[in-house]
Amino acid sequence: MGRKKEKIPSVSVSRGSLKARLILVSVLFTLFGSGLIGRLFFLQVIKHEDLVSRSMGQHQMTVNVHYGRGSIYDRNMNELAANIKVESVYVTPQEIKNKKKTTLLLAKALKMDEKLILKKISSRRSFVWIKRKVSPAEIARLRRDSPSGVNFMSEDKRFFPKRELASGVIGFTGIDNQGLAGIEHQYDGMLKGNIVKTVMRKDARGKQVQFNGRVNGRGTENRGMVLAIDEVIQFFAEYHLNKQVKKYQAKSGVVIVMNPSTGEVYAIANMPQYNPNNYSAYKPKRWINGAVSISYEPGSIFKPILAAAAIDAGVARPHDIFFCENGEFDIGGKKIGEAANHKFGWLTLQNVISQSSNIGSVKVAQQLGKRSFYGYIKKFGFGQKTGVALPGEAVGRFKELEGWDERSLASISFGHEISATPLQMISAVSAIANGGTLMVPRVTRAIIKKGMLAKRFKPKAVRRVVSIQTSRQVVEIMKHSVKTGTGGKAAIKGYEVAGKTGTAQKYDHKMGGYSKTAYVSSFVGFVPADDAKIAILVMIDEPKGVHWGGSVAAPVFKNIGRETLRYLNVPSNDQRVYILDRA
Repeated sequence: MGRKKEKIPSVSVSRGSLKARLILVSVLFTLFGSGLIGRLFFLQVIKHEDLVSRSMGQHQMTVNVHYGRGSIYDRNMNELAANIKVESVYVTPQEIKNKKKTTLLLAKALKMDEKLILKKISSRRSFVWIKRKVSPAEIARLRRDSPSGVNFMSEDKRFFPKRELASGVIGFTGIDNQGLAGIEHQYDGMLKGNIVKTVMRKDARGKQVQFNGRVNGRGTENRGMVLAIDEVIQFFAEYHLNKQVKKYQAKSGVVIVMNPSTGEVYAIANMPQYNPNNYSAYKPKRWINGAVSISYEPGSIFKPILAAAAIDAGVARPHDIFFCENGEFDIGGKKIGEAANHKFGWLTLQNVISQSSNIGSVKVAQQLGKRSFYGYIKKFGFGQKTGVALPGEAVGRFKELEGWDERSLASISFGHEISATPLQMISAVSAIANGGTLMVPRVTRAIIKKGMLAKRFKPKAVRRVVSIQTSRQVVEIMKHSVKTGTGGKAAIKGYEVAGKTGTAQKYDHKMGGYSKTAYVSSFVGFVPADDAKIAILVMIDEPKGVHWGGSVAAPVFKNIGRETLRYLNVPSNDQRVYILDRA
């Protein structure tokens, strides 16, 4: 039997139905096209700015860079702190193809730890600092290899052309040129340059390129700070101090050179020194400016303050005599002796100071009395900040009157039971030198803005301490101390020098008493004695072998004073006579 063929149903489509479907398709295409055009219009017109911004964000970044920190000059406009252009290294981690190879290359060129670098270049951020402000040699090595993802940026770096010179005064700056010590810190607000927001962009291949411009940043002003410091006098001070510290293997040393009439500080020298270009290579205690931040028991250089107080109060005159007990005196059960076991009998006040008698000083202080002596010590500025424009100034240690007993009066008379900074000490002695007025010590001279002197710092008096007559009498006493007393090695040929030696035993906290081996040797004075142009203080901490102030510190005064007088063209006694004769 043959199979019957199946009938396939025929489908008939009417022309009307086909037309309807075509119309529907056309409508759908029209709607789709309209939607597409609308979307493009929305993206290209309405959202244009937003999309451009997002796109630019993916291809550019903004980096803050510090430019234009103000320079620091000495009083003669010699540059002590400036800026130089250096390069810093950064990476774009996403662009680094071979992290291991790049890590090894960076570690070798920049002398950095490999683990630290690998961590940095594995970051998900688009910008990562590797090392800031690197040396030209390091940059040269990297540029030769120029690995992908490693880039370079130009920055300002603080540079100190005189290296260690006056580093204790000038200070130093951090990686972003922020002031961290000295003048750099004290005047950071004035010296700091602009934080400039700089746009960096990627090229068509996504490679970071150099800066293309600055945004939101002002042009830096030509500004800076002029110091009272004189780099030549500073050199004299540092050279002779360093020489003596090394000779006596001392722990440290300080020299201050000041104009006693104006309070201007020509030099502050600290030993040991540090190089502010590489400050991190030194222990932080090396950064301390001992002239203002460390206080010492002054010892016998305090005795002119006692003499000035006694004379001004009217309880003693230069030629009044005091019995010095032949070298031993009991105060409240405590025996007081003389330095070097001297056995003085009767001494005038002048000789009490020039021969540096401790017992004679006690007798003078007893005449003066606790309350009066305390008042004069305060007037001379002890126990208070001097007002110098330097950070970290100490106030010293000075008992309130209620804490004084009979022993305190005795000890303070020869410079114990009181501590002072070297700057406090020279400021007080300068008041004797200038006729009796305590001046604010100044390390700053002027501020520069837009290349012009915008502000000059003027001399500022704190108060009158003693009368002119008193100051003249004490000057004569201090002249005698150099001519015939313990300060003979401070004498400068052709000039009259007024000064006082000091040899202070250091207090040993472990022993609970004064050391018999550790001393602070010092000398403070001024020259020419009757018209002082410079006052100089020398302190040498813990010299070995010889420890007398007259042997260790006085020669430093002499050498610095002689060279400074010549440099400042201060006429000697012979030259002054010649000038007067011609007149």
